[in-house]
Amino acid sequence: MPEGHLIHRYARAQHAALAGSTPTLTSPQGRFDPGPYAGRALAAVEAYGKHLLYHFDEAPPLHVHLGMRGLWLRHDDPAVAPRKGVRLRIATGAVAYDLIAPIRCEPLPGDGERALRASLGPDPLRADADPDEAVRRLATAGGAVGAAVLDQSLWAGIGNAWRAELLFLAGLDPDARRIGAPAARRLWELAAQYLALGRDAGQVVSDPTAPDERWVYKRAECRRCGSPVRRWELGARTAYACPVDQPAAPPG
Repeated sequence: MPEGHLIHRYARAQHAALAGSTPTLTSPQGRFDPGPYAGRALAAVEAYGKHLLYHFDEAPPLHVHLGMRGLWLRHDDPAVAPRKGVRLRIATGAVAYDLIAPIRCEPLPGDGERALRASLGPDPLRADADPDEAVRRLATAGGAVGAAVLDQSLWAGIGNAWRAELLFLAGLDPDARRIGAPAARRLWELAAQYLALGRDAGQVVSDPTAPDERWVYKRAECRRCGSPVRRWELGARTAYACPVDQPAAPPG
């Protein structure tokens, strides 16, 4: 699933290319009605966690969630024919973006945008995120920290790859509970720092000196110490941890 860094990367690029224009919206696949957006100027493209919001003048916000397999394709030549499976094309005279395989592509009626925002926790890549609220939510969350950071109502934008790498960088066992405010703040600061690197690079970056490498995610051995990486199911996803660099907390 595309995680928050890629969603923010999409939003930044699309805002730069499309905001202030009156794009043409079509649905080659036929599963989206572009009618409400015909002739409407696009004011802004915004990311919040794993969600994209397109703000048009005098039209409901357009909500896109890519899910596990969704992606956007950019065409610098808008005359390029879209694939038959394209759910939505947003095009100007200079560029076209094709949306493929999202789980959500829908107008948000009434208070839909308010409800969406209310369902999400702070996003480490948003300037309006409240670090103190983020720390409070994680420090008071029940259960394992590795499950909590995947809960989008606590923190928005973290997926399984970032969970593995950020908890490694913080030296936290994914099974740890009641981690406390200092550890929660350190983890938030790491998320804000490294997700920004990932947004700019277009990939997970957990070591700026080796941006294509991971510490523990999908590795057999820890890249730092060489210990066998632990793997188990946590929060319905495979967790990864180094038994040396992320020691388990003593019971009790």
